[in-house]
Amino acid sequence: MSLEILENKRKRLIFRSWHRGMKEMDQVMGSFANDYVPNFTEAELDLYDEVLQNSDPDLYDWIFRGIEVPADKASEILEKLLNYDYASKRSTGSDEAKL
Repeated sequence: MSLEILENKRKRLIFRSWHRGMKEMDQVMGSFANDYVPNFTEAELDLYDEVLQNSDPDLYDWIFRGIEVPADKASEILEKLLNYDYASKRSTGSDEAKL
């Protein structure tokens, strides 16, 4: 994949992370994306894209309620998201899409 295509994918994933539809998830996913997506490899971008396919209620339950992630949804990127220290990285939204 060309560098331009990869950068466009990164921008698209960051945008989708900030526009989830549920304010809490916009903040968590957007902050996470700002911190990690710019340095993800192509394979990691694909895994993160899969994470973004999950519904906000499911992601919310996994992140905040500690509900176990189904085995077919587990990935190293989702694990990174579950361990993300959102409270210390909390955004005001003004830093959306730093790319």
